[in-house]
Amino acid sequence: MKKSVRAALAAALFCATAVSGAHAQQTFNNAVTGETLNLDDAMPEGRDTQAVKTFIESGENVYLGDKNCLAKGEQAFLAMCSGCHGQKAEGKLGPGLNDTHWTYPQGRTDKGLFEIIFGGAQGMMGPMHGAMTLDEMLLAMAWVRHLYKDDPAEAGEWLTADLAKDFKPYKGEPAPQPGADAPESCKIGG
Repeated sequence: MKKSVRAALAAALFCATAVSGAHAQQTFNNAVTGETLNLDDAMPEGRDTQAVKTFIESGENVYLGDKNCLAKGEQAFLAMCSGCHGQKAEGKLGPGLNDTHWTYPQGRTDKGLFEIIFGGAQGMMGPMHGAMTLDEMLLAMAWVRHLYKDDPAEAGEWLTADLAKDFKPYKGEPAPQPGADAPESCKIGG
């Protein structure tokens, strides 16, 4: 009898751990110091989108590859990033972001690029959590990934097999405008 009670308790504990772990938030770390980033430092606006919730839970940026979201991502990038990284992420004062070279190798993943944007890096790259919402960061990241111009095989972990099916290196085409079915967070002026 005791064995079956222990087995039942162990199974219940295992299930509870598995269920609670399924919705656990990832840990994000500063690109330079490795310290844990406090997402509570983010601006209150833009935290409640499904894209942000998915990203915080899984590290997946659902805006990646969504043509409806590119124009809004371009706006965020031009407003907050292009002054240092160039209008097409080719690099100016800050490094280029549209090729295979990353000053911080973690930029090859969306989680790593988010950590660099949110928490800052060395030099002039300060933390952007007080200047951009979490949602704007994800939109700008999707635009940066769209601007990638090199060999897709060298892109990094962000270019998943699913995204790679339709991916073409950037050739200077303008961002498509959001369609009628675009998520609310991707609509221009919304």
